[in-house]
Amino acid sequence: MRREGVGMRSTLLERYGLPPAEIEALSLQRVAAAIQAPEGWGPQERAVAHRVVYAAGDVGLASLIRFQGGPIDAGCAALRRGCSIVTDVRMVEVALDRTRSASLGCTVSCAIDDPAVAQEARKLNVARAAVAMRHTAAKLDGGIAVIGNAPTALLALLDLVDSGSARPALIIGMPVGFVAAAESKQELPARRIPAISIEGSRGGSALAAAAINALLRLAAGPVVEW
Repeated sequence: MRREGVGMRSTLLERYGLPPAEIEALSLQRVAAAIQAPEGWGPQERAVAHRVVYAAGDVGLASLIRFQGGPIDAGCAALRRGCSIVTDVRMVEVALDRTRSASLGCTVSCAIDDPAVAQEARKLNVARAAVAMRHTAAKLDGGIAVIGNAPTALLALLDLVDSGSARPALIIGMPVGFVAAAESKQELPARRIPAISIEGSRGGSALAAAAINALLRLAAGPVVEW
């Protein structure tokens, strides 16, 4: 039996839904209004942070975002050179803006599902994400590492840096979790490599993808509206 008056109402989608472009624009406006940008953030840092916060749905995250060593300029310069973008997991890879990365001549790769990586990980009893980083060392040198899931991937990457095997132009280090995630990000400042990270246990694939996609927007051309 239909409740009185329900049939006269609009649908939930009609009441709350908006066209995609309007949803994005309104969301970013609300994020910008809710965030007090830390001292030292310029327009580009705010633009990247707004995208990360938007992806998280949590304005409280803004105070945990860290920009180290001029990462916006370093990342955009690398992207405009057509650098390699290496991700730790497929969730980050599939969320990347392929239209903009292709327009810049950038390649995107993730070795997590490589059979050789899986075999070596089983043999060594280490996480596949860590082995995947080692297998992509050549692409990481001068490229951008985007880590949104596995702390072991960030740890392995920093080991590559320490050994001189790879020197990324930028590290987006946003692994998530309660084991080694915070510690892996605490190690970033000592390497003096441009980096964007999220302090503590928070992070995730969506947030890392949001950060690199924001940089792709900046690198690909002028942005009319964030």
